[in-house]
Amino acid sequence: MTVHFIGAGPGAADLITVRGRDLIAASPVCLYAGSLIPKALLEHCPEGARIIDTAPLSLDEIVAEFEAAHAAGHDVARLHSGDLSIWSATAEQIRRLRALSIPYSMTPGVPSFAAAAAALGQELTLPEVAQSLVLTRTSGRASAMPETETLATFAASKTTLAIHLSIQSIDRVVAELVPFYGADCAAVVVARASWPDEEIVRGTLATIAEVVAQAGIDRTALILVGPALGASDFRESALYSVDYQRRYRGR
Repeated sequence: MTVHFIGAGPGAADLITVRGRDLIAASPVCLYAGSLIPKALLEHCPEGARIIDTAPLSLDEIVAEFEAAHAAGHDVARLHSGDLSIWSATAEQIRRLRALSIPYSMTPGVPSFAAAAAALGQELTLPEVAQSLVLTRTSGRASAMPETETLATFAASKTTLAIHLSIQSIDRVVAELVPFYGADCAAVVVARASWPDEEIVRGTLATIAEVVAQAGIDRTALILVGPALGASDFRESALYSVDYQRRYRGR
């Protein structure tokens, strides 16, 4: 058997990968994060599957489910929201599985920042404006940030920031970013990207906290900041320039 960690995407049930969907359909056991995974994904589970919401479970209880499935020879679909590579809490589960010699696999998913960019209908990197995207967060109850990973450190680059899990601290976020980006820098908050109740609020660093408060957004939201979010006079990419010769153009 194998425990299949699957990135279930940002919210919309049809944003799961084909591989992820097929693994769900082939696994007699499914563990999912109930508050973040759309119930429609569970419709892919095979008939009679053991389906467990992990929201009320401890790590020990989750691992016990893995062990029981291993003893029974049943594959497990372990669904996590977004993509597995960041803030997924898979690392500690994988460490336990390795200690128990239980096989596992990882299937990536659509991350929330990509869903947010799609909702905005724009690219987060622009030529000569921003060519990097920083994925970060602020310290929270579940996990403190390392001392070297501060918003000021990342803001010094003045590139696009995607700040996760921090909407409750938006006033502090704004205060730390204004010295680097300026109060008139574009700022956007996307709440529940790709869900039916998705909400987008736009502003600047001077206004975004007030706009968020007025909208009543207090969870499951991504803060995006950077000049690329508001730029319209950027240089066109050389990729499709008539003067740019590349291997596959054949000119």
